[in-house]
Amino acid sequence: MRALISVWDKTGVVDFATRLSNLGWEIVSSGGTAAALADAGVPVVAVEDVTGSPEMLDGRVKTLHPRIHGGILADRSKPAHLASLDEHGIAAIDLVVCNLYPFRSDPGPELIDIGGPAMVRAAAKNHGDESGGVGVVVDPADYEAVLDELADATESGAGGLSTATRRRLARAAFAHTAAYDAAIVNWLDEPNAGDAAGAAPGADESPETAPLPPTMHLALERVDECRYGENPHHHGARYRPVGEPTWWDHAYQHSGLALSYLNFFDADAAWRIVHDLGDAEGSSAVVIVKHANPCGAAVGDDLADMYQRAYDCDARSAFGGIVAFNKIVDLDTVERIEAAAQADLIIAPGYEDGVVGRLEAKRRNTRVLEAPRPDEAGVSLRQINGGWLVQSPHTFASAPEDWQVVTQRKPTASELADARFAWRVCGHVMSNAIVLARDRTAWGIGAGQQNRVESGQLAAAKADGRAAGGACASDAFYPFGDGVEAAAAAGVAVVVQPGGALRDDDVIARANELGLAMLFTGERQFRH
Repeated sequence: MRALISVWDKTGVVDFATRLSNLGWEIVSSGGTAAALADAGVPVVAVEDVTGSPEMLDGRVKTLHPRIHGGILADRSKPAHLASLDEHGIAAIDLVVCNLYPFRSDPGPELIDIGGPAMVRAAAKNHGDESGGVGVVVDPADYEAVLDELADATESGAGGLSTATRRRLARAAFAHTAAYDAAIVNWLDEPNAGDAAGAAPGADESPETAPLPPTMHLALERVDECRYGENPHHHGARYRPVGEPTWWDHAYQHSGLALSYLNFFDADAAWRIVHDLGDAEGSSAVVIVKHANPCGAAVGDDLADMYQRAYDCDARSAFGGIVAFNKIVDLDTVERIEAAAQADLIIAPGYEDGVVGRLEAKRRNTRVLEAPRPDEAGVSLRQINGGWLVQSPHTFASAPEDWQVVTQRKPTASELADARFAWRVCGHVMSNAIVLARDRTAWGIGAGQQNRVESGQLAAAKADGRAAGGACASDAFYPFGDGVEAAAAAGVAVVVQPGGALRDDDVIARANELGLAMLFTGERQFRH
């Protein structure tokens, strides 16, 4: 039996090759792998001794040869293939152990592996059936299981790996090369990939304005099993791009039940929102999310007070919600948490000594997570029947200093601060969205209604007068004056909206009649 071993990641390869050699296998190897095995005393045949050709072009050509690929690709069930091997003096290769250049670590042409993927794909193609085939190993984590099975096969006289194992390893191999190619394509899609002459289209454009690529290539690996999916009878799991850890991989769960699909989904939303608000306002921020929508949000100087305000916005909805903090949770804040309704999950960048213990004692089932900042948002993908919808990342394109005052009355400095905050929160609420805020606290949030008037009514009912003198934000334009009338009835002093309706003049006139200030942002913030 003959094995070809050529790996970049040499984790465990010496022990693997040693045991394989002790089982009677001949080892063929190339380059640095051959040197490492020889230095460890493992009998090894150099690839160039098999091919009769030296390595060429700084190692770009070494295994690309008929004596290698013929040995891998020969179908053992076909007498003509075996006769061809005999005719050309080629020995069959029964196992290929190969992992690829680490392209993701330092993307560039020299780390685009050619020979490795060719060998891996050849071996995986020829994994065979009951008559026998080639095994292929691309992950050092499989070494022990492969060796154990080969040892049992040697003892029993069965020969090599089982059909089921070869099939499993072949799937892993094709997934490995697919993910590798996807990483290269995605790199080539990046602005200024490679040198200036090879820059990708759209290199001078921002991620928001650059055109979406003509194809998209996703390669995902499962990293977390969910407690269950959206409902207990569904299966769920968290995947990530192969070899690309996200902030979730650095999050630590101190206590509580395992996370469900919706825990992941809602916690991700809350974590993004709380950092967006905190960064925009330069303050401590607290957000409470229920079913992907914020039901409470506040920014200010004192974290405990901000938690209380966020909770008081909609205490009923806060029960079983996700609470996110952008600052370390202190003992004053945990006292407020203990007095409030139980949350499903709490997430923060850290906790003062004693806080986690108190949460474990008083909130046994609450999941307590510690996490780094969220990653920058990439393109958004959403599955539809038979395909996908893709769009550029969610952003706030307009700056408050560029907003247009369209009414006779101009907002005061405090009203403008509330308008800025309300607009930011509104951009994270599912459409139709209305947010009523004062003192940088969202007192009323109306989300997900089929018409804007009812969203405004919900927001006003929840605010219950607490937004008086503050701001009302609408994620899209008011088509009629009734929305402005509802905002005035809630007692706000300023309305912020995109503008752009056919009846903008009528809406502005109604705001003037009601003594409101009104700002046009010039951008819509729909979220579905």
